Amino acid sequence: MLRFYNTASREKEDFVPLESGRVRMYSCGPTVHDYAHIGNFRAFLLADLIKRYLRFSGFEVVHVMNITDIDDKILRRINAAGQGLGEFTEQYAEVFFQDLRLLNIIPADEYPRATAHIPEMVDLISRLMERGLAYERDGSVYYSIAGFPAYGQFARLDPAGMKDGISVDRDEYGKEDVRDFALWKAWVESDGQVGWEAPFGKGRPGWHLECSCMSMKYLGESFDIHTGGVDLIFPHHQNEIAQSEGATGKPFVRYWVHNEFVNINAEKMSKSQGNFYRLKDIGKSAEDIRAYRYLVVTSHHRTVLNFTLETLESSKAALRRLTQLRDRLWQASGDGEAGEWQDMADATLAEFRMHMDDDLNTPRAIAAVFGLVNQAEKALNQGRMSSGGAGTVLGFLEKVDQVLGVFYEVASAEPARPAGLTPELERLLQERQRARLAKEWGRSDELRDQLAAAGVVVKDTRDGYEWTWA
Repeated sequence: MLRFYNTASREKEDFVPLESGRVRMYSCGPTVHDYAHIGNFRAFLLADLIKRYLRFSGFEVVHVMNITDIDDKILRRINAAGQGLGEFTEQYAEVFFQDLRLLNIIPADEYPRATAHIPEMVDLISRLMERGLAYERDGSVYYSIAGFPAYGQFARLDPAGMKDGISVDRDEYGKEDVRDFALWKAWVESDGQVGWEAPFGKGRPGWHLECSCMSMKYLGESFDIHTGGVDLIFPHHQNEIAQSEGATGKPFVRYWVHNEFVNINAEKMSKSQGNFYRLKDIGKSAEDIRAYRYLVVTSHHRTVLNFTLETLESSKAALRRLTQLRDRLWQASGDGEAGEWQDMADATLAEFRMHMDDDLNTPRAIAAVFGLVNQAEKALNQGRMSSGGAGTVLGFLEKVDQVLGVFYEVASAEPARPAGLTPELERLLQERQRARLAKEWGRSDELRDQLAAAGVVVKDTRDGYEWTWA
């Protein structure tokens, strides 16, 4: 049975979804104030691995990943750049979707943008105020952690050390600095044109509120899996729990699955250290990009991943070996028996699944795969691999790749593009145009993201719009 290490309990737990056969999953997506780096993509690859394995195991998966397009960092950047909010964030969102395709990451079902959900956020704040869990001060609204007795349990904080009644507007802060956090930030002159009207005054939502609102809108007030990096456990995910459960009175998430950091040459990645790498910085070739995906998905998500040029080369070597084996199997015509290979493939697949069921233990799972690879290579070298046996091993490798997603050509990673749009994509284009005419800019951007995830690039013109395949 599939088991996840649940951050909430700090234990491995049997996975039982709220609905039989159907899994609802939310992932914290990018904050589009800058280009995503390779550490960010470890989180997105973890979500992809979970989704692939759940589908492989027979589950239907509904997956939502947000786009944070308004927060403190974005405001600082647009003020410095002198750009409008949409113009600034779109340049980074577009590259993000391109990188997802390069890494063979299956698109989420929804990519909601924060700016497209302001009315829902205002409503959620109002519910918290009605329950006595939020208070207004100088046009801003803060969450009162004293009104939520379970606050701090998820992040393993000591309640005795919490500072009651002190409010803070910052999105990020340390565990020693626990205090009431902003749900709504009053507009100030430095915010420029960015701000929305609300019953408590003009302003903008707090970062933590955004994910609570968007996850519950698309997945319900309680859902199965929430993913993200360990750096989000506190304050972001702790605050999500407080907001969501405070408003609904229901359990928010069943299973919290977090990934560890990516270090560079054993040091934490940071711009100040000069080791802040984007995918294009390490992906000088299609082989490099595939190797990075392989490196991440075959490393255990709960261990720190130390990225070096040597580890990337090792991943490339492993992929070359697997690719060469597949090429040789297509040409096999030896004298061996096919039946023995079916038995070995079945046993290896069972071992692969056993390790994957154990909190996605991909290092052991891939070790099991290479046990069969060794046997196949020996048989090919000795002329003992029949075409029937080769077909069995090829079929086994294709099943494994449904989970790992490493056998793909980066240059043609996107699906074949027809001359025209599908009816569904045409519907999204028309809906986006209606949103633009109605000046519903947040909804327009959200629909642009959905089209971009499907490989459709939209360019607005004076007479309407133009589209091309990415």
